[in-house]
Amino acid sequence: MKLTIYKTDGKSSGKKADLNDDIFGVEPNETLIYEDVRRYLANKRQGTASTKERGEVRGGGRKAYRQKGTGMARRGSIRSPLLKGGGTVFGPKPRTYQVRMTKKMRQNARKSALSLKASSKAIKVIEDFTYEEPKTKKAVELLEAFDLQGKKVLILTAETDLNVYKSARNIPGVIVLEANKSNTYQILDADVLLIQKKGIEVLEDSFKSKTEEEAA
Repeated sequence: MKLTIYKTDGKSSGKKADLNDDIFGVEPNETLIYEDVRRYLANKRQGTASTKERGEVRGGGRKAYRQKGTGMARRGSIRSPLLKGGGTVFGPKPRTYQVRMTKKMRQNARKSALSLKASSKAIKVIEDFTYEEPKTKKAVELLEAFDLQGKKVLILTAETDLNVYKSARNIPGVIVLEANKSNTYQILDADVLLIQKKGIEVLEDSFKSKTEEEAA
């Protein structure tokens, strides 16, 4: 798959980027995408919610009122879940929401997400760029050049670039990441992916196994 490489002003550079069809041109597996997104969201949960059950609520050491003669139901304890201030029935307790997936499944889910974006023409390859200093105005100009104001944009850089990151971090909906650190959820959540030219190689290398790297 070949995509046009754009300049930061939104104009074509006249060059093409060659994308690996094994990553950007596979048949999307919707089941794996769903499972990986569910895993990501579940693993973000703290699982610290906690409520007190009947045996943990303070009070109830004495009988609330006499057994007979009140015309009301017999209350053995004010800690009853039926009373205000009583214990909770089947309330949440601290637990882990962690969901696991194999590395191969996660990789295939990412490939499916990238292929979906590529097929919907939601990937733009731009020339490698950086800023001399953090300037939000520069990042805004980049988005305006591609008519992406108000959209969710994921900018993938070849390496850590603090100036680019700091320039875009205050713009709602814009995320800057190293290309090899993006996950399935972040890719799907973005309306458009802006990938630096060198970031493509970094992104594709993240799918290689250790065996392949050693053989190379």
